[in-house]
Amino acid sequence: MNVLVSRIEKMKPTFEKISNNPYLRAIRDGFISLIPVILFSSIFLLVAYVPNIFDFYWSGETEAVIMKAYNYSMGILGLLMSSTVAKSLTDNFNSKLPKTNQINTVSTTVAAIISFLLLGVDPLEGGFATGYMGTKGLLTAFVVGFVVPNIYRLCIKNNITVKMPEEVPGNISQTFKDLIPMTLSVVFFWLFDLGFRNLVGTNFSEKIIELFQPIFSAADGYLGLALIFGAMAFFWFVGIHGPSIVEPAVAAIYITNVETNLQLYQNGEHANRILSQGTQYFVATLGGTGATLVITLMFAFLARSKQLRTIGRASSVPVLFGVNEPMLFGAPIVLNPIFFIPFILTPILNVWLFKFFVDVLGMNGFIYNLPWTTPGPLGLIMGTGFAFQAIILMLVLLVVDFLVYFPFFKAYDNELLEKERTQESEVVEEKLEAAEEQAVTAAAAEAMADTKTEKKILVLCANGATSAMLANAIKKGAKQKDIPLDSTAMAYGQHKDLIGEFDLIILAPQMASMLGELEEDVKGYKTKAVSTSGAEYVALARTPEQALNFVFETLA
Repeated sequence: MNVLVSRIEKMKPTFEKISNNPYLRAIRDGFISLIPVILFSSIFLLVAYVPNIFDFYWSGETEAVIMKAYNYSMGILGLLMSSTVAKSLTDNFNSKLPKTNQINTVSTTVAAIISFLLLGVDPLEGGFATGYMGTKGLLTAFVVGFVVPNIYRLCIKNNITVKMPEEVPGNISQTFKDLIPMTLSVVFFWLFDLGFRNLVGTNFSEKIIELFQPIFSAADGYLGLALIFGAMAFFWFVGIHGPSIVEPAVAAIYITNVETNLQLYQNGEHANRILSQGTQYFVATLGGTGATLVITLMFAFLARSKQLRTIGRASSVPVLFGVNEPMLFGAPIVLNPIFFIPFILTPILNVWLFKFFVDVLGMNGFIYNLPWTTPGPLGLIMGTGFAFQAIILMLVLLVVDFLVYFPFFKAYDNELLEKERTQESEVVEEKLEAAEEQAVTAAAAEAMADTKTEKKILVLCANGATSAMLANAIKKGAKQKDIPLDSTAMAYGQHKDLIGEFDLIILAPQMASMLGELEEDVKGYKTKAVSTSGAEYVALARTPEQALNFVFETLA
């Protein structure tokens, strides 16, 4: 097993390149930008239809009023996605272009919206048909979001723009600079749409869904589910944020399936689509990637090793809300040969059990989208419409996860216990105590003493959850020392327009591969960039004084 893990670790650079692919990141960042829309709209679904479970039904007029907010948000998700994907890809291209010759992100988002409407939406008398402006238009949104920024980049790099005299104000000059790339983008999709409709007889959105339908169906099968969630766990095991690689490939299926399930449920039919965000958050990755809820509780209450008890008890609350990085890097589970098999196998078994309950026992799949931080057991029950079978399934999942992880847990617990007895390795708690007692370095002390203006610190991770742990620790440490300092957390990608506002940007361990790109981004600013390792990050997040020390050592 050690040999296998060693070989996998050598492949990490290849996996990092996949994770950093600008098109995958554009889809991921596009979805992250629209999470508020998805969750906001789901609130109205819950209000409209959860009362039905208790035999209470709104009147038709009241239901229409409640659902208006849903239809006017999720109903145009594809349109919104075309703009957010285009913006993300534009930002990526701009990071590699001279600062004096950048692509206008506002222009690309506008061009993407126009192109999306041309390519995938049918005209009606006095307006547009809305059928393919929502989730059914997501694949079209990706195509448009990829193509438009590339047309702009071609024009900007080769100076194919309208150039105005120097005397013309910058905002007017920029308007004319955008004229040619916007025209080429819109004309390209206008001509493509004309040709496509004449050849195929329908719009692009309808046809591409038809072409991808076999893939959608295959993804809902046992093999497809195993590949998707097995791959997600595998990448995380290597130390790379697995969802960042896998989710972009299945994001459209996630959203479309929930929408389909909801329509089936409203029509009194069986909501039988399996693959969805809820399946990922509350079934396959119950407690975080690797389905770590049960193993965390085992560490906390069954372990004899002091290290595992400490990590388990410190991680139990975050893991309940789907934040398991303290476990992954603190135990550690990442690149730990003992946990290779259960970490990948458990999510697969969980999702297979979910499919069995849906296909054989008649339970509904997920009909609502809920925040990923919803506690796993509650998320499964609420997301499937409070189905009675969901309660039984949750109990089954907890038992199965326990049985899979237990022998590996015992082996690791015994191994660490022996090491602790023979003092061959330091215990995590001892490291934390030493960190708390450690004197502030001279450089850090001097930097703290000289701090007169407020320092601003940004911590980045994949989704803004793990980073919040360290950001809060830094802020707490600054408050204890009465030092003017503020820290905040964001998902990687959200910082692009704010770099100059921070003195230091810290990368969480799962984003360490992005350090090179971040260092390029901060050039020209008085901003420092640094990454952290797994064990270091866990210790800093739990020790505010040491977190503050780390900040000023880096800034010194």
